[in-house]
Amino acid sequence: MPTHLYLIRHGETAWCITGQHTGRTDIPLTCRGEDEATGLAVRLQGIAFSAVLTSPRQRALRTCELVGLDRQAEIEPDLTEWDYGDYEGQRSVDIRRGRPGWSIFRDGCPHGETPVQISDRADRLIQRLRSRDGIVAIFSHGHFGCVLALKQAHGDGL
Repeated sequence: MPTHLYLIRHGETAWCITGQHTGRTDIPLTCRGEDEATGLAVRLQGIAFSAVLTSPRQRALRTCELVGLDRQAEIEPDLTEWDYGDYEGQRSVDIRRGRPGWSIFRDGCPHGETPVQISDRADRLIQRLRSRDGIVAIFSHGHFGCVLALKQAHGDGL
């Protein structure tokens, strides 16, 4: 059976609301974020996941727990969010005031990860996922999830 991925972004955090980039900062879900995860549990009910992988950040771990898949979850460090370096905690609109036209996917972050580093991290993860069969749930983050999904959609993935 080929590998099928369910890519799940963590629930809402306070910095999601304000639009702040949250990479290394380990903040909890909001009440709404917990409700989102609980609601997702209903939608995923009955799916026999062969594996569950989660970022080590508490927002992903808690989402996984509230979905009800934490007992079979493996912590996967490569699922952490982009390291925003100097841009940690900042909003894109504020970054672009000092750096017009900035794009995380093209420019990366000073003292953080580059697009090549993120791409390499996603490639490592995809390589490990190729050895798995069945349905895999992945609990991760917005920007890293976009990179992983894009690689999959363009045939660089599984």
